[in-house]
This record gives sequence, structure tokens and C-alpha cells, in this order.
Amino acid sequence: MSDWVMTEFWKLGAIGFSVVLMVFALIGLNRLFGLRSFSKLSGFDFAITVAFGSILAGTVMVENPPVAQGAAALLCLFSLQAILAYARRKWDWASLLINNEPRLVWRNGTFFADQMKAAQITRGDILAKMREANAIRFEDILAVVVETTGDISVLHKTGDDRDIDAEIMTGVIGWTD
Repeated sequence: MSDWVMTEFWKLGAIGFSVVLMVFALIGLNRLFGLRSFSKLSGFDFAITVAFGSILAGTVMVENPPVAQGAAALLCLFSLQAILAYARRKWDWASLLINNEPRLVWRNGTFFADQMKAAQITRGDILAKMREANAIRFEDILAVVVETTGDISVLHKTGDDRDIDAEIMTGVIGWTD
């Protein structure tokens, strides 16, 4: 029973030292690979960020794998993310393969059930995001889009604006001008 609560003092020091080394590895790789490293521009980016945390936690909490293996795994993930980001910029087919596509799920008072089903969200999810965006009337909202990351964007009217520039909606499934 005491093994569940207590540990040997030297193990605490080893964990602390591992944390310091892994955090410095993470910071160094982030500086080397750039700003996109922790972005959430696509679902893949989000998955990579979660994997970074998982590797860091797994490496510092157990003796095996050692810190060097954890740092190598981080390097592999950072490299894979950079390669896929390059492929997305270079080839349209790579972007289509890697990314989800944004979907229009609400516009001008209408919920689009087919797009909601494809995005696996409910009317309640959309209403919650509208409230979160401080919308108090449907007529204040122009559109709601489920983005490539799964985030939900609520596009508001501002001042005299009554419509959305079509270019902003480029690539959004369900959008017609």
C-alpha cells in the first residue's frame, strides 16, 4: 500500500532532472522548427501537440525509455510535422489528404443538417458556441463554420456589414455566394 503513495527520494530527483532535460529539448526543438510547432492549424497539428505531451510525460515518469529516447521521439515528431507542413504548401493533394475541410453548419437562421452530420456536431453544440461568442440574437450572426481543427467559428455582423466576403469562405463546404 505504501508503494502507491511513497517513493524513494532519489526517484523524485531523477524525475525532476528528466523534466528539466525534456522541457529544454522541447524548447530547443520548438525554437529550431518554428512557430508552427504548437499551432492548431489542422487536426494533424493538434494530434502532434498531444503526442508531444504524451512523450514528455511518458519519458519523465518512468526509467525506460530514457530521456535520450524521449528527445529522439520528439525530434521525429517535429520533423514529421515540418515535412507534412512543407508537403501541404507544395502540393494541393497533400493538403487534401492531411486536412479536414471546413464546413458551413449555420447561415441566416438555417441549420444545415447534412453538414452538421458530416462534422459530427449537434444543434446544441452550435447554440453553445453562439452563446460563447456573446451572440444574443440570430440576426446578429452571419454564419457558423466548423473549421479544419474542429473549432467552431461564429461570424458576426459588425456595424453596417450585412454579408461575408466570398474570399473569406474559400474552401468552406456548403458555402454558396
